Amino acid sequence: MAQLVAEIRREDGPTKGRYVYHPDPAHPPALMTFSKAGTQQIIIDHTEVPDAYRGQGIGLALVTRAVEDARRDGIRITPLCPYAASQFRRHPDWSDVLA
Repeated sequence: MAQLVAEIRREDGPTKGRYVYHPDPAHPPALMTFSKAGTQQIIIDHTEVPDAYRGQGIGLALVTRAVEDARRDGIRITPLCPYAASQFRRHPDWSDVLA
């Protein structure tokens, strides 16, 4: 999982951002988008994993990367996306970054 998480890049804008996994240009990227709620919180609003990447743990890796970044940066996460919310329920050890 660590190698997969390392291949995910974070793209930040002033009010929004996304995490992107795109190892093969022949397929669309897997991504997770978020909105910034001030400087101390992000809201995960969408996760999308194309069929070519399904079943490989890509969705979990996207959320894991956001959790790692939140811990490092001292911010909180609100998971509005159903997939991200389900992963937070499965990982009670992530409660330290849950808004």
